[in-house]
Amino acid sequence: MATHGEERIELRAGDPEAEARMKALSSPLRLRVLRLCAFESRTNKELAELLAVNPGTMLHHVRTLVSTGYLAAEPERTGAQGAREVPYRATGLSWRTSMPGGSTVLVETFLQQIEGLSDEDLDTTWLGLKLNAEHKAELQQRLADLAQEFKNRRPDPDGDTYSLFIAFHTDDNPPSAH
Repeated sequence: MATHGEERIELRAGDPEAEARMKALSSPLRLRVLRLCAFESRTNKELAELLAVNPGTMLHHVRTLVSTGYLAAEPERTGAQGAREVPYRATGLSWRTSMPGGSTVLVETFLQQIEGLSDEDLDTTWLGLKLNAEHKAELQQRLADLAQEFKNRRPDPDGDTYSLFIAFHTDDNPPSAH
């Protein structure tokens, strides 16, 4: 799937740049950093506080994301007590990057993301379907198109931030006899 005129980036083993990018996207913590920096620039210190991580550990993750193009440093700013701060913003590259074998890390990231949320703050749907190959492909494409449509919109200045997680998987239940 291409995104807003840009090609999808397929990562393949054996290419050092691709392997570095695969490694960068293999951490739920780094994926959470990208989500936190999607609409607002954040410093290493802010990220460490938001994710309850040691600032030195966070710096390692931030540098990994910067070196692979997933985060970009913005102009330095002066923080509290005159300290020099470097804010970072997600580049959007992860949205175009395939994640071979990435489903498990996305599930783990999702579980970390919702930990501690109240039932009122989490809206889930679980639906069982029985589809032939054509209808399965149609559903997947329509979901991808809808997600892309909303991704391509500019963020609402007065909006709240949300995360959307969609999991499409085979169901190991045997087919009914009816």
